[in-house]
Parts: sequence; C-alpha cells; structure tokens
Amino acid sequence: MPRLRTETYGSGNLTWLGSGHAIGNARTETVSVAAFTKATHFPDGYLRSGQPVAKVGGVLVPYDATEGTVTGPGILAGHILFDLQVEGQTNVAAPLLDHGRVVASKVPGVFVKPAAAAKLSATTIVYV
Repeated sequence: MPRLRTETYGSGNLTWLGSGHAIGNARTETVSVAAFTKATHFPDGYLRSGQPVAKVGGVLVPYDATEGTVTGPGILAGHILFDLQVEGQTNVAAPLLDHGRVVASKVPGVFVKPAAAAKLSATTIVYV
C-alpha cells in the first residue's frame, strides 16, 4: 500500500511530574519546530515529555538554561506535557505545563532548576 506509515501514540515518560495537579490545566501553545535541533531535541521525531521551553515571538523554542540569560529564550515558559511528534512539521500545537510540581532530576536532557528568579518569572512551577 502506498503511503502507509505506522505511528505510535503515548504519553511518554512522565516521571518528571511531581504531582498530577496541573495535567488537566495545561494550556495549548505552538512549538516552532525549526528552533529545535533534530539531533539534540528530537532524534526519533518526538520532542520528549518534560522538554523545557521558552516562549519567544509567540511560539515555544528551546529554553536557554544559561543563568545569565534572563530575556527571550532564557525565561522558562514551562515544560512540554506529553511526547510530541514533530518530524516533518513546521509549527505544532502542544500542551504546556506552566504550573505545578516538577522533579528537576527527571526532566529530559541536562536540566538544573534555575537559580535566578527572573528565569522563572513566567511560571509558577515548584521544583522538587
């Protein structure tokens, strides 16, 4: 059959969630796929559940964890709630967790809870 493709759906690894509090209240945002690097952020075609993001120009982009960066991509907007298929996409709607509890050590990639208050000014996330 031409154009037959198999897709897998699921929520991903949610161990980074510190509670179930905000799951039902995640807001919908748009992810700019071009802002992410395939080899780093989605080698298998999916942005991982828990991916930290910033909001720049009305779209979600990779969060810049550098402590001295407190503007644009240096301000944490939250975390992508579920695995998000982005392969071949330009902009994708995504659920964004911007409040609740997050286990910092379980966030995908290398993530350290921001020390500067300005980096957390767009969220009400408690890191445990």
